Amino acid sequence: MKRTTFLAAAVLGLVMTLGAAPAMAAVQDDREVDPLVAAMLEEVPGGVLLDANHAVWPELDMELRVPGASGITARSVGSCATGKICAYNSSSLGGGALTFGTCAVHAIASSFTVKSVANARSGGYVQVRNGTSVVKTVNAGTWGNVSGTVTNLRCVL
Repeated sequence: MKRTTFLAAAVLGLVMTLGAAPAMAAVQDDREVDPLVAAMLEEVPGGVLLDANHAVWPELDMELRVPGASGITARSVGSCATGKICAYNSSSLGGGALTFGTCAVHAIASSFTVKSVANARSGGYVQVRNGTSVVKTVNAGTWGNVSGTVTNLRCVL
């Protein structure tokens, strides 16, 4: 009985210690966190680091994935999965990607420069905006390159 209690206390202590580790801690395979992921985690509260190239913000329904992240997802528009809105920091859907799963106005952190946007939703359009000024409109099932400063994406059904 004492051995089980000791083992349970040790496991609980380990879980509490690991759970208290900062989001910027090195990932399990000892690779360094990508600088864009690190900057976004610092700037946007509530982010959870999944690996060196991938973080999510559950309360914002936002995801950041930069090249080198593993995993294959269903693809609808380039690398933007079905039903999502994706902003990329390189033209032609390249580089790191911010992914949004809800149709709303999504703020873009200043540390992420948008160069292209994909709309993998089945209807509506996405306004790529600087404040309230529309820089580009991307219809459902398409994508486009963007020039200028982007501060938010507005999804319209």
